[in-house]
Amino acid sequence: MLSVGRAWGRWISLVGGIRYRIIDAERIDWNRNYLFMTNHASQFDVPALLAAIPISFRFVAKKILFWIPIFGWALYLGGFIGIDRSNRERAIRSLNRAAETIRRGASVVIFAEGTRSRDGLLLPFKKGGFAMAVKAGIPIVPMAISGSRQVLPKGSLKIRPGTIEVRFGDPIPTGEYTMENMEILMERVRNAIREMLPGWNRSGDRAS
Repeated sequence: MLSVGRAWGRWISLVGGIRYRIIDAERIDWNRNYLFMTNHASQFDVPALLAAIPISFRFVAKKILFWIPIFGWALYLGGFIGIDRSNRERAIRSLNRAAETIRRGASVVIFAEGTRSRDGLLLPFKKGGFAMAVKAGIPIVPMAISGSRQVLPKGSLKIRPGTIEVRFGDPIPTGEYTMENMEILMERVRNAIREMLPGWNRSGDRAS
């Protein structure tokens, strides 16, 4: 089903005049699985990630995204995992499903902020994905997406032609972290992501 999502991503990118620049993908050993964590500024982050990650993976995304015309269809057809953050019990079940996906050998992608940033500033990161990575002992790959907010800003349905850059950071092992020191891991991943974003600064976490 992931192939359907990739085909959809190529089609909508072609129609919208969107190009992708993939940077530092050679840092990744594509023969193993990871938890990919990235910033989130636009609905167009989804086709950007479909273009950038060549291996089998599943998204963990807010369930409401599945109801968005066109974009939500790709999530559904790709077999991605919806998480209902309004219900803690359901959210935990969704994360457990994602953990089982990892155990079966597939990688998982999580938007670290849990929602789209309206102004390009990094929002606080959600803990659920980090807890899952620590429990599974799976490396986290920090990723930075830039340019997608200019292509399709939050709250807009008008796609603008442009180039989206997707940059990979070095995988971060999680074996040394526990539930007790997980916030150190969260800060390490956050720093890695913001340093890959153009225009970032230590006080503002700004992305272009």
